[in-house]
Amino acid sequence: MRTIIAAAAVLVLALLPLAAPWLQFVLTLAIAKGFAALGVAVLLRAGLISIGHAMFFAASAYAVAFLARAGINDLGLLLILSVLSGALVGAIAGSFLVRYRAIFFAMLNLAVSMVFYALCAKLYGVTGGTDGMPVPVPAVFGIVLGEPAFASVLFYLSLVLMVLVGLAVQRYLNSPLGHALSAVHTNEIRLEYLGIPVWAVLLIAYVVSAALAGLGGAIASFAIGRVVPDFAFWTASGHLVLIAVLGGIGGVPGAFIGALFLELLHSAAVTVTDSWNLIVGMTLIIVIMFMPQGVYGLFARKEATGL
Repeated sequence: MRTIIAAAAVLVLALLPLAAPWLQFVLTLAIAKGFAALGVAVLLRAGLISIGHAMFFAASAYAVAFLARAGINDLGLLLILSVLSGALVGAIAGSFLVRYRAIFFAMLNLAVSMVFYALCAKLYGVTGGTDGMPVPVPAVFGIVLGEPAFASVLFYLSLVLMVLVGLAVQRYLNSPLGHALSAVHTNEIRLEYLGIPVWAVLLIAYVVSAALAGLGGAIASFAIGRVVPDFAFWTASGHLVLIAVLGGIGGVPGAFIGALFLELLHSAAVTVTDSWNLIVGMTLIIVIMFMPQGVYGLFARKEATGL
């Protein structure tokens, strides 16, 4: 039943831009943020809150811009290399950050991401400063497309990646490594007594989460066509945490549901009033108060009740 609902949801998403072309950009951006929020949700499984994951989102986006400047112009190659760049930054930062817990982990992530943001904003000669860097339209399998055609290719590629990467992450969470993450949250000391290296478990999760955020950043850079330091600002990191909590961390779809819900709500509120923050804020309060397991938790509960 869950598979049928998921397939129907993906089909609806694929058809939406045909009915309302303006939704294509919104949905592409939502899926990109969904990947980054999924990275945050992976760490939340271990009870670790990262308020700095926008750094990996921005790192991969900048990697795309630098690689494009260096002459690499293939979409697939740019995606792979940028995600690897995000994972590499995650491995370096995670090697010492995963030694900390609770508020210290959250604040250190925030501090490191703000250092990264400051470097991006101040190194004008390298990153373009606050003006950012352009991301040209890449070739797809050697074919140079116009911007409208590329935007469609990017959207449907993002949709396919959402399914494939979502399945891979679900498999990871159901593996012994994934179960060890939950065990870290409940009783870390017992895990150490069993001979399981907690540091290695958390580092792997941190690199996976950074790679997911990097994939989101790369897709966002292609969709927007420019990379700016604000990608790494702390509010962007807070936004990702909000999406993960709003969607629910009980399953992989939660991150994407949260991102789609928030982006569509934002787009709808902007068309109604200038005070769209009020509408978005009130809706979030209602969702958080009456759906403690997130939007996905509501669907999962209804499905369990129906069994």
